[in-house]
Amino acid sequence: MATVTTTAPRAGGMTKDERFVIFASSLGTVFEWYDFYLYGSLAAIIGAQFFSAYPPATRDIFALLAFAAGFLVRPFGAIVFGRIGDIVGRKYTFLVTILIMGLSTFIVGLLPNAATIGIAAPIILIGLRLLQGLALGGEYGGAATYVAEHSPPGKRGYYTSFIQTTATLGLFLSLLVILFTRTILGEPEFAAWGWRVPFLLSVVLLGVSVVIRLRLNESPIFQKMKDEGKGSKAPLTEAFANWSNAKIVIIALIGATMGQGVVWYTGQFYALFFLQSILKVDGYTANLLIAWSLLFGTGFFIVFGALSDKIGRKPIILAGCLIAALTFFPIFRMITTNANPALEKAIETTKVEVVADPKGCGDLFNPVGTRVFSAPCDTARAFLSLSSVKYSTVPGAAGSGVKVTVNGKEVPYTDAKTSNPLVAAAVADAGYPKAGNPGIVKMSHPFDIFRPQVAAIIGLLFILVIFVTMVYGPIAALLVELFPTKIRYTSMSLPYHIGNGWFGGLLPATSFAIVASTGDIYAGLWYPIIFALITAVVGFFFLPETKNVDISK
Repeated sequence: MATVTTTAPRAGGMTKDERFVIFASSLGTVFEWYDFYLYGSLAAIIGAQFFSAYPPATRDIFALLAFAAGFLVRPFGAIVFGRIGDIVGRKYTFLVTILIMGLSTFIVGLLPNAATIGIAAPIILIGLRLLQGLALGGEYGGAATYVAEHSPPGKRGYYTSFIQTTATLGLFLSLLVILFTRTILGEPEFAAWGWRVPFLLSVVLLGVSVVIRLRLNESPIFQKMKDEGKGSKAPLTEAFANWSNAKIVIIALIGATMGQGVVWYTGQFYALFFLQSILKVDGYTANLLIAWSLLFGTGFFIVFGALSDKIGRKPIILAGCLIAALTFFPIFRMITTNANPALEKAIETTKVEVVADPKGCGDLFNPVGTRVFSAPCDTARAFLSLSSVKYSTVPGAAGSGVKVTVNGKEVPYTDAKTSNPLVAAAVADAGYPKAGNPGIVKMSHPFDIFRPQVAAIIGLLFILVIFVTMVYGPIAALLVELFPTKIRYTSMSLPYHIGNGWFGGLLPATSFAIVASTGDIYAGLWYPIIFALITAVVGFFFLPETKNVDISK
């Protein structure tokens, strides 16, 4: 870690050059996140377009996994582009990453679907997602490092917090473009071809971002180090083969970015997935609810970034992890209360059991979506889970068939592979609502936010966004300050992208698989809660405070 210094913060506000550095770096990173999250926001439609050969439930899982593929390769992008950034420079590296990201996104908008070119469509789509993940793996570390190395002492948390807003602003921008396009074209046209418009528009953002970034100069700290011949010729070896630095990388991962990643993705992406797939809120309303919460909460990235310059990075990040872990269950239950009150009542008052010989019941955990369930016990439970029905499995007599009971009344179960209309009718009669039920929250236009039901949900989502801003606002400054200049890009990028790309990016698919395997719509929250608590404990004992370090070394 760099040397501790007590240099006082510079008086006065940002200079013109500093404002341009932050603007240019942030604008390009907003664009990259916009590109990356278009896919996540449209996963259900993309699943229908590119995985149409599979049943609807399997399409959703494949679509989530293709989304996750971009996260899986982010650490490899961090290694590849981090090395280039530490040898060649920050500026040119994130010019390359933005071009890869932008062109990959534009091609998705042109890509024929599976009905047109068959299996080539999903293969090419996944290939483009992998390219996006590699590019993003190199983008964030470059932008954060570049801004931090232009920041005056005592203001790094504040300056780098503008970079931290870019992920949320990119998501927000993608939601706005999607909502606008949906509103103009209507849902049938949007689902048929209009979903391509947001992807194609990205080429305009790409051009603007590249032109602006070409005007940037190299980071002064990196340029000085390079002029003095003190740069690293083997940043990967120095970063990860040297135990003194590798130990900091591991602490940064487990004691900071792992918990930060799961809190981030729970507060934004899993919340959106929970609203749509579990609470059966329509896509238009769910996206609007998330968009409003982001609009109200995004400024707090800067609030907590600036606050970390005064009280430290560590206490804010760890407090965010701990508070989130302790409150996820009650917050998501309150979201259910307001978004789908009939579902909440049905869960409380309806007892659904699957009675079967234990030997005929397998494990339903299926995060990669490749398992095919054929045993009646498994298909019955999978159907109930996808219908958001809470159930329990009761051991039956050896060799007995499968029985489904709803409030003690047996429901015939004969169809083991497709839909189960008798079971569906029985749980509906018991109070379980279908998608489109009048009691489920619905917004008719973007400014329909003053109804108590809608306002309450936005308020709860806003609290989740506050947790996100606490853990994410100071993280760039912390990571930059943990590592020396000559291997900073490489060293900080890897723990960041493992924490966010793996622990965070795999959260939606894994949490949904936990829900499906347990029959409890809230069980998926154990995933972020456990990892956030681990980070809070490990970070408390092992993560150093960094706000006073000298990063010019």
